[in-house]
Formats: sequence, C-alpha cells, structure tokens
Amino acid sequence: MKSQGRDIIAVIKDQIENFGTSVTMVDVGTVVEVSDGVARIHGLRGAKYNELLAFPNDIMGLALNLEEDTVAAVILGEYSHIKEGDEVRCTGRVVEVPVGKELIGRVVDPIGRPLDGMGPIKTTKFRPVERIAPNVVDRQPVKTPVHTGIKAVDSLVPIGRGQRELIIGDRSIGKSAIAMDTIIAQKGGDLICIYVAIGQKTAKVAQVIETLNKYGAMEHTIVVAANAADPASLQYLAPYSGCAIGEEFMEQGKDALIIYDDLTKHAWAYRQISLILRRPPGREAYPGDVFYLHSRLLERAAKLSDEYGGGSLTALPIIEVQAGDMAAYIPTNVISITDGQINLETDLFNAGIRPAVNIGLSVSRVGGNAQSKAMRQVAGKLRIDMAQYQELAAFAQFGTADLDKATRTQLDRGQRITEILKQPQYSPLPLENEVMILYAVTNGYLDEIPIEKVSAFEQAFYRFMETNHPEVGKSIKTENVITAEAEPNLKKAIAEFKQSAAY
Repeated sequence: MKSQGRDIIAVIKDQIENFGTSVTMVDVGTVVEVSDGVARIHGLRGAKYNELLAFPNDIMGLALNLEEDTVAAVILGEYSHIKEGDEVRCTGRVVEVPVGKELIGRVVDPIGRPLDGMGPIKTTKFRPVERIAPNVVDRQPVKTPVHTGIKAVDSLVPIGRGQRELIIGDRSIGKSAIAMDTIIAQKGGDLICIYVAIGQKTAKVAQVIETLNKYGAMEHTIVVAANAADPASLQYLAPYSGCAIGEEFMEQGKDALIIYDDLTKHAWAYRQISLILRRPPGREAYPGDVFYLHSRLLERAAKLSDEYGGGSLTALPIIEVQAGDMAAYIPTNVISITDGQINLETDLFNAGIRPAVNIGLSVSRVGGNAQSKAMRQVAGKLRIDMAQYQELAAFAQFGTADLDKATRTQLDRGQRITEILKQPQYSPLPLENEVMILYAVTNGYLDEIPIEKVSAFEQAFYRFMETNHPEVGKSIKTENVITAEAEPNLKKAIAEFKQSAAY
C-alpha cells in the first residue's frame, strides 16, 4: 500500500511539473498498478469502453473499467514486461478481428494472429468483435435444416439455419463429438463452420484440428483458439471474435455455423477478470452481468430476411454441467437464451448408447420447421414410438412375464430403434441413408431381427441400397421427400434385402 501511495504521489508531482504543456491526460496515461493480467492506469480520460490501449513493447490492452480517475484494462498477452510508471496511449480503435474467406482453413487466436505456422492471413477487412444483434425486422423464421448426419439429432432434435441449439451434459460424454460430426457432415456443402475453443488444453485443440484435417473438414472450417494456458482476457474475447468472423459470411448472404466449446469456461474466464477488476461478486461469485455476457453473444445468431441477403449464423454453444446439475447458474442462463437443447446423459453414455442423447429432456423449439420433408415423414412416428417405449420400459423393468403381445411388440421395437439411433463417432450419414433406415425400423421391418444383429443389418443395408437400388436414395436426396413412386420401391428393396440375409 505504501509503494502504491508513493507511485500516486509521483504521478501527481509529474502532473504539476508538466501542467500547461501540450501533452494532456485525454489520450495518455501512466500505469500505477499491474497484477494478474490487469493494469490500472491513471489518466486516459478519453478512453472508450472496449478500446484498445497501447502499452510499451507493442503490448495491447483492453479498457474494461472506466472509473473517475483511473482506467482498468486487461492485457491481451504477456503482462510480465509491464511495470508501474509505463506510459499508455489510447489507439482510438475498439478491439477488432480480421474477417473474410481468407481465414477458411486457418487456425487463429482471438485477435486474428495465425497459430498454424502457415504465414500471415492476407485480408484487409476487419470487424469489431462486439456489435448489436440484428433486430426482429431484419430476420426471417428459421426453416432451412442444418444436416448434422447424426440420426438421433436430425430426427428428434432438428437444428435449423439461424437457430441457437445448446449442447449440454457432464464432462467427457460426447458434447464436442456431436459438434465435430456436424462440421464433418458439411463436407461438400455450403455451410462454413467456425470452431471456437475456449480454455481447452492445447493437446485437445491440436487433436481437433488433426481430426478435421483427416476427414477433409478444414477446407470449410475456421478454428479460433484461446487455450487454457492463454490469459483470461483472450479466453473472454474468443467467442466474440468467432462470432464476428461468422457474421461477415452471414451478411454476404452465406450460411455459417459456429460452435462455442465451451461457454462454461468462458464464464469462468469472465468471472476471473471481473474479480480482479474488483467488480462486485454475486451468485457463485459471478458478476451481476454474467447473463448479458452470453445473451449478447447468442442473440447475434440469426437467419436474415431476403432483403438483407438471406444469410444465416447458426450457434451451437456447449455447456458442461457437474453431476447432471441443470439448475446451476450458468446452465439455466444459457438454456433460457437458446432455442432448445441437446441433453446428453452420463448413464446412457455408460450403457453404450452413443450419442447419449436423452430424448425426454432434449428439445428443439424450432421443431419440424427445421427438418427436411423426408425426415419429417419418418421422424413423427419415431418420436411417438420412443416416447411409448420409454414409458413401457420403466413399467416393464419389474418383469415382462405378464405383458400382453402388443406391449411386448412395442418394447421390442423400441429396443431396435434405440440400437439404430446408436452411431459411432466421425461417421455422419447422408440424409437419404438416415431416412431409409428410420423408415425401415419405424415400419416394423426390423422387428424380427435379433438385437445383436441390428447394427450389422444397418451397415449391410446401406451397402445393398447403394449397390442394388441407388435410384431410391437419389430420389430422396433430390426430391427431399419420400414420393409416392419411391415408397413402393423402398418397401420392395427392404423386403429383397431381408430375403438375401446379407447381414
């Protein structure tokens, strides 16, 4: 405290000596304290919120607390070289990030510096990382599907372009896997993907990038990484930077998908910054504006109206909960902001049901509007069958000896649907394959197939349809519906395959 007092006295003496000179306190200040990545600066009366500040040695800071006599700024990078007495200047620029198609296939940090060793990014266009979300008049209803290639998601919890669908669950039960499969499923499509890694281990981010390269998905993907070893200031900025990159594509009339992995760590980084900035803590030590932290981010996802180009930005935020506690502060906040959630359950994951989607707790508030017509034809019956199966399974666990034939049939079908909805990681399916297998299982064609052979039946069925009846899949893909002409052909093909016993 004594040294801090001496520093302030020194600043006041310096001001008296230089009173009346051309240098003013409007755009120049002096560091009076620096700790834990936060600098307190005396002066800078002209500083704006979120303005970039220039420290010595080309170090940049971000003005967050504008107080009467001082400005508190978080340092974007290494802060050990900053010391008391250093001169700080306003730049007149709010924090911004490079944008454009030049970023596709690249890995960058939250302020646009390349991390992949592939040289500088040759773009001249920049956007502020923070901006006001499009208003209601600028938007149109969400009605175009995002094809994830995951049967359980596309059929039961559909995602539309411009939607915000939360992926929530405990640690290490496949939340990122759903996001990764969705990115891989866009190969050859028109959806540009942005993966924002917040507070992840560097090794995990490297593994994600390697996987995306392996499946050819980096050709349509941008990775924004603020790793666990990076300062909290960069972790705080990361999702906003990724969102700004996605908005550029949206405003050009293109479709973009952004994954925030994960917003729990983002809230932790913001809490850390806020406590160091001496903002008053509230529930669970989070500052009072932590809801605004995520709401202003997720509201920027939208489907723009045709007069504004018709582009879209779809957001898939990920939230990690502890022991399935959905009622914690951050999960309830983000659930209330988003348009539905894909809930993953540890018990299902441990039972070998993967993806471990809890169909009862998962919901899409856009619903069938975000589904293709072909998927809607088979998904309606599927959801009813699964709901009935779950009710009966809870009842039948006490014993199946006294069950009537109809109930037993319903249970058997539900078990086969559950087997069909299982799917290995990194193997998203094309729409036509999803529709054909779901049509088969919901219409009873798998009822007599032994449970242990359902998976083999499914794989052999895809090969059979592709080899012997490619016209059926082609019809579903082009017409986006099971037409009156295609349905008899599909039924005939399924019967033919079952007789061949190729599984």
